[in-house]
Amino acid sequence: MDFAISDKMTELLARMREFVATDVIPAEADVMTNGFTKSDATLTALRDKVKEAGMWAPQLPTDIGGMGLSVLEHGMVSEVLGRSPLGHYVFGAQAPDAGNIEILHKFGTDEQKEAYLAPLAAGQIRSCFSMTEPHTAGSNPTLLSCLAEKDGDDYVINGRKWFTSAADGAKFAIVMAVTNPDADRHGRATQIIVPTDTPGFNLVRNIPVMGHAGEGYASHAEIVYENCRVPQSNRLGGEGTGFAIAQERLGPGRIHHCMRWIGICERSFDLMCSRAASRDMGGGKTLGTKQIVRAWIAEARAKINAARLSVLHAAWKIDNEGFYAAREEISLIKFYVADVLMEVVDRAIQVHGAMGITSDTVLAYYYSHERAARIYDGPDEVHKVVVARRILDRYKE
Repeated sequence: MDFAISDKMTELLARMREFVATDVIPAEADVMTNGFTKSDATLTALRDKVKEAGMWAPQLPTDIGGMGLSVLEHGMVSEVLGRSPLGHYVFGAQAPDAGNIEILHKFGTDEQKEAYLAPLAAGQIRSCFSMTEPHTAGSNPTLLSCLAEKDGDDYVINGRKWFTSAADGAKFAIVMAVTNPDADRHGRATQIIVPTDTPGFNLVRNIPVMGHAGEGYASHAEIVYENCRVPQSNRLGGEGTGFAIAQERLGPGRIHHCMRWIGICERSFDLMCSRAASRDMGGGKTLGTKQIVRAWIAEARAKINAARLSVLHAAWKIDNEGFYAAREEISLIKFYVADVLMEVVDRAIQVHGAMGITSDTVLAYYYSHERAARIYDGPDEVHKVVVARRILDRYKE
């Protein structure tokens, strides 16, 4: 394993840290107060500035306007961007667009790339990924019930989806729908591009999460597909390959998520330590003189360091041996880093006392928006069961 950082990456990471600190973080309060829609001018100006600095879309190939970084390199970048809730969006590396771009680039036709990939990669439009359903287990996408039936040269889609992130204001969705009901469970579904202005694409609501429905990019929608008709030429990849394409999308995506979470951990850790070192407890002593607070700080530092090395190792393995070989490492980091994230944020809130649950710091935002880290992209429990099964298989005679 070699996690050595090239001179080029060292310089890039330093420039990104500076930009996040001086340009992105100061804009947080206004954007989170006013929402993404009303803050469009501010966010567009920041994105334009990123493009001018040559730091746009670090995860994308150079042929579609990105920086062409490896999975390991983008993992390092993702930690830096993760220090702000706006970081990935401002740099054109936000989910679900990043994953949609990856699969459009790999599986899209020339026509699909021209119509959807090019403007998406340039940050001119947004997209969403429509897979999870309210009445089927999200942890098992082979159980999907949304149907896409052939009618002449078209698909007619009927079904209900939810937690279609960022659908509000998106120009198109990539929907996972069953096209082959009688096929093997991994060959039932197909991914289909659906422009959001298509009749029958009905955005029912932005789902309240921890009491906040959000809007624009920062939202999760419930969508009803009702006799939604699109041409079969909107199919992404072969019929019945939806599950396989989804796995291609999720592998690197989990690396990006985990390193983003480490960025959140580092920001929360800084806030916790600053509070502990400055909060007067009387008698000339600060909160940081309390042994329990010192224990929290030491434990957080150790766990963040361990989490980072685990994610970098998984990213290195993907780059060197491929996604399939790194499946176990990816599952391990998914549940481990999510646990570390929630513990560090919770400890930081506790050290801040009542201030920690207000919007005077970013901690309350992290607590309410990142609890889902233990659920999306596979619940912790599923990853643990899968890893344990693979480990035990190696001990069988």
